[in-house]
Amino acid sequence: MIALTRFLRRKQVALVAGQTHRALSSQTEGEIRIAKILQDKFPQAASLKVHDISGGCGAMYEIHIESEEFKGKRTVQQHRLVNQALKDEIKTMHGLRIFTDVPKN
Repeated sequence: MIALTRFLRRKQVALVAGQTHRALSSQTEGEIRIAKILQDKFPQAASLKVHDISGGCGAMYEIHIESEEFKGKRTVQQHRLVNQALKDEIKTMHGLRIFTDVPKN
């Protein structure tokens, strides 16, 4: 029951094929800002999800991104690309979880 409660509280922003979808509740300003930066940096992204996992204060985010730009790169190289895109935002964060992948055809 606790896991279900945590899941229902989680806020989620998903950018799929250039459209923003809200899974549960309204987007935080930080989620919108980070999603926009990543969408601009990775225009070929097939999927992009940004979650504020700090309870809404913007101190910690979880990012899931699938993009052709990651093809042929090791995971650490993919994560470095995301970190570089968010270098200014990361300065004010306490933590960042990054999950990257290449879209499956």
